[in-house]
Amino acid sequence: MKIRGALKEFSKYASLNVMGMIGLSCYILADTFFVSKGLGANGLAALNLAIPIYSFIHGSGLMVGMGGGIKYSVLRSRGGSGTVFTNAIYLAAVLAAVFVLIGLFFTEGILTLFGAEGTVLNMSVTYLRVLLLFAPAFIANNLILCFVRNDGAPQLSMAAMITGSLSNVVLDWVFIFPCGMGIFGAAFATGLAPIISMAILSVHFIKKRNGFRIVKTAPEPRLCVGILSGGVPSLVTEVSSGIVIIVFNAIIMGLEGNIGVAAYGVIANISLVVIAVYTGIAQGIQPILSRSCGEGNVGDMRAVLRYALIAMLAVSAAVYSAVAFGAPGIAAVFNSEGDPALQSIAEYGMRLYFTACPFAGFNVVISAYFTSTEAPLPAHIISLLRGFIVIIPAAFLLAFAAGMTGVWLAFPVTEMIVCGAGAVFYSGITRKHRSLNERG
Repeated sequence: MKIRGALKEFSKYASLNVMGMIGLSCYILADTFFVSKGLGANGLAALNLAIPIYSFIHGSGLMVGMGGGIKYSVLRSRGGSGTVFTNAIYLAAVLAAVFVLIGLFFTEGILTLFGAEGTVLNMSVTYLRVLLLFAPAFIANNLILCFVRNDGAPQLSMAAMITGSLSNVVLDWVFIFPCGMGIFGAAFATGLAPIISMAILSVHFIKKRNGFRIVKTAPEPRLCVGILSGGVPSLVTEVSSGIVIIVFNAIIMGLEGNIGVAAYGVIANISLVVIAVYTGIAQGIQPILSRSCGEGNVGDMRAVLRYALIAMLAVSAAVYSAVAFGAPGIAAVFNSEGDPALQSIAEYGMRLYFTACPFAGFNVVISAYFTSTEAPLPAHIISLLRGFIVIIPAAFLLAFAAGMTGVWLAFPVTEMIVCGAGAVFYSGITRKHRSLNERG
């Protein structure tokens, strides 16, 4: 593939996936907006306490979908994709069953552990239980989206994601306001969205354009491990958002109470959309990188990564400019009661929190590069550093040292540290490729 061809293909895949991921992330953002308008600060706090579990559901679907998609694309470029899709379905079914059981029996205990009580507890239990019962739909949707994208139909994937998201926005309004269904309506609208998305994706099968299908086979442990290994960074990227929200909620509850948690809910939900844009870029380069890796084309791999990083930096500059100059307006959109404390905390927090943008974007893209080119170990390390090893102690230490300012700085400090580690890993991979080329 020539460089101009690589740029054209990158632009096609990345732009479609960015738009699709923005649509997908708006599931929760739409809930945040309508809940804030219809149910006030208590509703916003309840939503933010439940959202971390959504990150686990969404991340589990991406783990199986991205891991399976990578395996499917690499094997197909080498002459066959075998039973990848069927084994991915087995994995998805197990994960979906786990989430449904949690929804049926453990929802209230989890939210009590997160610090919810009173009215906020009742609202968050309702929201989370509905999400968990719809987990099979969320996971199946992510799985099919990834396979359809790797099967040469990125436009259909984007159309499905955007249609699902728009349906969620419309249904949120209908269920919360005309129907008066409250927070149950918000959760129900979110749960219906992936079902609508899968209805769009069914076109790929009805018109028999699919190169993958369910085949009669027993689960293959080695293949399942390969699928999970390729998808773990995607899981940890999503789960890390949930872990960060859980930890920050606990710290902020002690510092500022429910108003602080509600203010953080605004920031956390905007952050989910920003990370979704980076994930869209990362998912956009994955099919091209996996195919180039299968063909042994290092030049195209480097070119596509370069384009992805340039796009990421442009997005980061746009996001931070919007936050720096528009923080009062953004906070006000979600502050329907005009609470001055919520407004002040959210404005100040946004300007500090989103300094992480270029570092977080680099970490998401470089992780996708490693997994897509069959080098999962550095991607796993980056994901674990971001999601657990650095962010949790940083949040507690900086909060202890500087209160709310420290809380807001924990995310950018973590992403900056991990960005350095990612650059070191990439340097090592580059030297390895150069050495192999010289020998060849």
